Amino acid sequence: MKKNLNKLEQNLGFKINNLELYIKAITHKSADKNSNYEKLEFLGDRVLGLCISKKLLEIFPNEKEGILDKKLASLVNKNKCFEVGQQLKLDKYIKIGNLRLKNQIIEKKIVSDSCEALIGAIYLDKGFDFVEKFILKNWEDHINDKNITIVDSKTKLQEYSLKKFKILPIYKFISDTGPKHKPNFKVAVKLKDTSFIEAEGSSKKIAQQAAAAKLLKLLDSKNEI
Repeated sequence: MKKNLNKLEQNLGFKINNLELYIKAITHKSADKNSNYEKLEFLGDRVLGLCISKKLLEIFPNEKEGILDKKLASLVNKNKCFEVGQQLKLDKYIKIGNLRLKNQIIEKKIVSDSCEALIGAIYLDKGFDFVEKFILKNWEDHINDKNITIVDSKTKLQEYSLKKFKILPIYKFISDTGPKHKPNFKVAVKLKDTSFIEAEGSSKKIAQQAAAAKLLKLLDSKNEI
């Protein structure tokens, strides 16, 4: 493991202070049920979202919230984290417990999750300013990609539902509250085999997108998409 960390350190291009954090960041729960990357992944996901959101506001100061939300979703999803994880060659360092898998390609989700965990480790080890620079450096090409295809959450959920169940997702309007100049809509969405997931937004359309995004995230956490 120490040899792997030395190689990882060289690959990252900076001096690691707290080795334990990085050991956790590259340890799958199959290798250690009690000390693995899951909590660091939780933290890294939030840090990544904050840094990319901040950058998008700088680049697109006049853009609408809905468009910014779509751009953000396209930059912090599992696919992008996997791509960055590949750039960092994380698959060479990740520790898994299943010996049968060690000579095979580590699955996409594990590389993606470890990438988020690495961000969490860097944040705790080096602080916000350092991890922000790290993120922007490694996401620079993705942020600058003018041809990036943004598939909104509602469309993605619809495609998934049609493919799996041959029916559309079910949306339910719940409430419309708040003053006229600042309304708040609450809606819910479900698939054939799920419960209703609620979300809010400043319009019914934005609330539906938020609900679809929440349901997609739930499905992703269960490895169903």
